[in-house]
Amino acid sequence: MSKRQFLIIGLGTFGINLARYLSEKNAEVTAIDRDEQRTQEASSFLQNVITGDATDEKMLRSIGLSDIDVAVVSLSKNLESSILITLLLRELGAKKIIVKSINQMHARIATRVGADRVIYPEVEMAKKLAESLVSPNILEEIELSPDYNLVEIVVPKKFWNKTLRQANIRGVYNLNVIAIKRKVPILNDAGESDIKEEINIAPLAEDEFAEGDIIVVIGKEPDIEKLNTD
Repeated sequence: MSKRQFLIIGLGTFGINLARYLSEKNAEVTAIDRDEQRTQEASSFLQNVITGDATDEKMLRSIGLSDIDVAVVSLSKNLESSILITLLLRELGAKKIIVKSINQMHARIATRVGADRVIYPEVEMAKKLAESLVSPNILEEIELSPDYNLVEIVVPKKFWNKTLRQANIRGVYNLNVIAIKRKVPILNDAGESDIKEEINIAPLAEDEFAEGDIIVVIGKEPDIEKLNTD
């Protein structure tokens, strides 16, 4: 299976960390920035780093966009360059374009000129932090669509020692339980006590919940909130 290939344009704090994490996930990453100091830093963990101006159509063509799965435009301040690069990427046949938004006007323009997705890292992180503070039992939440989220939540006390059938989460809350995570004690190779996480994918009706379990559910936000607060 071939590696997924990504293009990151702009190596500010967001861009360089995205590049780093993608490379750690064994993805193939090409990064571009005008600032030689930034590209030198990225060269310490990336093979394909270009010091240059991504508004140069000839340079973008030379990258081979047909091989790139996702292009991320991550310019911190230059609205004009971000929009121009987004337009060039679309005209040159980029498969998927994600743009880091500077403001709401930028987001609207980027969408109109070809961005498939616009992200607001600061806003999204603030939202996640607020949700974790208000609902500490929710460990992770991923928006799958405007209507449905995937959530990891600590199993409520009322479900301890009950089977999935008895808990009737689908019937009462209209949520689908797709996995149960559980930490179990083990002996490691050195003969020492350790903890291992077991994941029960697609649990059966007679599988039982235990204290400390984490359930992964898919459903609508109001139903997830109801499960968390009941």
